[in-house]
Amino acid sequence: MRLLQSGVGPARLRLWLVALVCSMLAPFTPVSAAVITSVDLGERFIALRFDAPVDGASSFVLDGADRLVVDIDGATPGSTAPTGGMVTRTRQGQYDINTARIVFELSQPAVVAGGAVSSDGRSLLLSLRPVDRATFARTVHAARRSYAAPQIATSGLAPVAYRPTVSASPLQRSAPLASASDGQSALALNDPLRQPARLGLPRVTGSIRGKRPLVVIDAGHGGHDTGALATAYGNRAEKEATLAIALAIRDALVRSGRVRVALTRTDDRFLVLGDRVEIARRLKADLFISIHCDSSPTGASAHGATVYTLSEVASDKVAARIAAQENKSDVINGVDLGAENSDVSSILVDLTQRETMNVSSSFAALLQREMSTAIPFTSNFHRFAGFRVLKAPDTPSVLLETGYVTNPADARFLFSREGQRKIADGVRRAVEAHFARRLARLEGRIPS
Repeated sequence: MRLLQSGVGPARLRLWLVALVCSMLAPFTPVSAAVITSVDLGERFIALRFDAPVDGASSFVLDGADRLVVDIDGATPGSTAPTGGMVTRTRQGQYDINTARIVFELSQPAVVAGGAVSSDGRSLLLSLRPVDRATFARTVHAARRSYAAPQIATSGLAPVAYRPTVSASPLQRSAPLASASDGQSALALNDPLRQPARLGLPRVTGSIRGKRPLVVIDAGHGGHDTGALATAYGNRAEKEATLAIALAIRDALVRSGRVRVALTRTDDRFLVLGDRVEIARRLKADLFISIHCDSSPTGASAHGATVYTLSEVASDKVAARIAAQENKSDVINGVDLGAENSDVSSILVDLTQRETMNVSSSFAALLQREMSTAIPFTSNFHRFAGFRVLKAPDTPSVLLETGYVTNPADARFLFSREGQRKIADGVRRAVEAHFARRLARLEGRIPS
């Protein structure tokens, strides 16, 4: 009234009130909050992705209509509302100034069996477990589960061209790698609770300017595991050719100055398959390339290179046979040395396979394009199989069979310095094209 009596008209009064309300609400507007960009639903998991790191998350369940509630600290809701798995309806909203809330309506009683925020803070994975009604009712009254976000270091380095967003468990991030080369029990060395801390990671070489992408090259076989024998070339062992080719690829990539490189082995030592995978994961590799040479029971008729990417179902009988043969290299005297770490759950593989499969397949096509001028490829050059060395869940991976050691022409090429150089040059060109393409997509110059 005093404002009206002082000569302030109704129109000006409305503007003044609007400004007052806006000024009062301003402090409650989230600043630099992450946005929920996607909600991925599987039979037993929920995966949330954000466009920036979040501060953490928590979850609890409600009865009546069975619901799972997920609160994300430092986030704002997105627009996706998918259904699938045990989720019949999804709703998003802003619970408070700093918290986005997602409510998942469930088709049956279920609880969160485990969960984690990814190492870069940009995704949250929850695994679900169906339970009976009594267990669900008890969980309703239990405390909410919390998922802490890791501390993100700010080093000032430029971002890498590609980084999938699935975290390793604390045990996986800290457990040292093992090899049986020092005469200790290989089975004991691969127990993550018993691995000696002195066993470390391989040296990374290459450009130190900025944060260059890291490529891990894996020379297949080694030590007592000779791999296939070149029956058409003096019975030389596959492990010799794979190491020589891996070293040549490393040298070619280092000379390019565009990436950093690490080798799983640089000499004739045995590594279990799980260690090869874990080297790439612990180094946070942007690309993993496992080098092998093929063999065929039909002898000299089979020839050419092949590229494999991950699939739990082999693309054909040949791929299944080769994958089974390679995966057995960890079984010595009936003891499985490469028993997979229990922390690498199948749910993580299922989730990240969707993201990494396209990247791996794209790189497989680049390998064929850049190498085919120097070496022939099989007619069905890109195959899918469940190789263990392709199962690093957060690293795009390929297994390159460079040719057949049972074919005289292929064997001569694979064991020659000239052949190894040509393979290395082709891989280098493919790697350069791969990261150039990824960078262009990040910068929006080409569509994703």
